[in-house]
Amino acid sequence: MSAGTTTYFAALKNRTTLIIIAGALILSAAMGIRQTFGLFIGPFSFDRGMPVSLIAFAIALHNLVWGFAQPFAGAAADRYGSAPVVGFGAITFACGLALASIAQSGTVLVIGMGLLVGIGISCTSFGVVLSAVGRVASAEKRSMAMGLASAGGSLGQFLLVPLTQTTREMIGVPGSLLVLGGLILAIAPLGILLDRRETGSTVSKEVLPAADSLTFSLKEVLLLASRHRGYLLLTLGFFTCGFQLAFIATHLPGYLFLCHMPTGLGATALALIGLFNMVGTWACGWLGGRIRQQTVLGWLYLIRGVVIAAFFLLPKSTASVVIFAAVMGLTWLGTVPLTSGLVAKLFGVRHLGTLFGICFLSHQIGSFLGAWLGGFVFDLTGSYTWIWAATAAAGLFAAMLHFPIDDTAVHTRDINGKPASA
Repeated sequence: MSAGTTTYFAALKNRTTLIIIAGALILSAAMGIRQTFGLFIGPFSFDRGMPVSLIAFAIALHNLVWGFAQPFAGAAADRYGSAPVVGFGAITFACGLALASIAQSGTVLVIGMGLLVGIGISCTSFGVVLSAVGRVASAEKRSMAMGLASAGGSLGQFLLVPLTQTTREMIGVPGSLLVLGGLILAIAPLGILLDRRETGSTVSKEVLPAADSLTFSLKEVLLLASRHRGYLLLTLGFFTCGFQLAFIATHLPGYLFLCHMPTGLGATALALIGLFNMVGTWACGWLGGRIRQQTVLGWLYLIRGVVIAAFFLLPKSTASVVIFAAVMGLTWLGTVPLTSGLVAKLFGVRHLGTLFGICFLSHQIGSFLGAWLGGFVFDLTGSYTWIWAATAAAGLFAAMLHFPIDDTAVHTRDINGKPASA
């Protein structure tokens, strides 16, 4: 290896580390804030007289808006860089939280916590951040790099849930939401670091994996994705992830209250999920670099479904809640580096933000249904029984979809009968 190539890879390693740290901090703020929303269901319901189903709808709507906005946010980051996208998203996110803090009607809450937060988080989360990480990391290290960024992002859930619980009790709901809005604004300048990959990028195609140097146009890669069975299965399976996680994050505190568990245990459980998610996401990224990513995904969904079923069916205690939170944390967001890594393996990284954004839309449709149906079913039946059963069964469904995925890179295929260029 020449001295120039060695120098390039040393610089690349430093930039990769910097981007992983910046990405982890941005994800910590964005993902940590949204995981606190379940703590506001009770105050909005009791203090402001809003139905649980309406509050759940507002929380669910931000997931749906996030999903529809993600392909556009990813495409904008692919074209213009991550910094302006993250900056715009942080401002929109903060405005949504500020509007929610003064909301006295369901309409205002839906616009703030639903529409504006959804747009904001699409610009400050996985589709933008992990795409930046994926573009600078080498193919063999990409799954690990994405896992590290996602794992660091879990720190926000671990820290912000108890912090929000404390600030809510000390300064009330409006003050705690404004604190969260200030946090996302403070972290926004880190988006500039995500674009450092462009500096000094002089490496030749010969030292890059073939799949990473594909020259598909956006139209070509979208056509390939729409016909790729593995991508379609991956997208459909990601729906299950969103459904499961949104239901648990939104309704676990309320469910534990109905089970007469100690006050504050719901916040503790969400924080523990964030803590163990740091380990689980890193481990999934590590495994994805050594075992076929779709295999790891299949087992992850299967384990998650079994654990959810066991938790619902077995007697509740503080110990069972802690164990459930720990195991769920280990399987919580490990799907993200695995899914984004598999998309990069199939199609390369040039349009990773767009393709992962489309795949993520399915995840967010599931998130919308998980959060909203939880409130709807509870208002309708006075119980979460049916939604718990559906959440557990969804794990088996997702596992069956992921195991047969073909991970052959698409540069071996044709576009309208013409070989793809590399």
